[in-house]
Amino acid sequence: MRSGSDTIKTNFTPVVSMLFDQIKNYLVDTAGVDPKKFENPELKVADLELDSLGLIEMLFEVEDKYGFQIPDPMVFLPMSFAEMVAAINVMVQAHAQSQAAKS
Repeated sequence: MRSGSDTIKTNFTPVVSMLFDQIKNYLVDTAGVDPKKFENPELKVADLELDSLGLIEMLFEVEDKYGFQIPDPMVFLPMSFAEMVAAINVMVQAHAQSQAAKS
């Protein structure tokens, strides 16, 4: 049986699904977010109850892993969690393409 977060991820590519899991696991393991929250497909970033520092720390993890900087972390607050993951994926892909172009 699929968990709620697996249901949310059915429209994601494998890369986006991996990014979803990385961010979710960080939030559960480090920020203490209840994993059941991710079963809600309408989960908003604001519903994660992160303060601005918590949000920035979570995004630092992404930045460190993928080697780029997210310009304005606060743009994610009104988004759903899935929208945030998709937006970060776009940034990851753009960064990867710019790095490949430099090679």
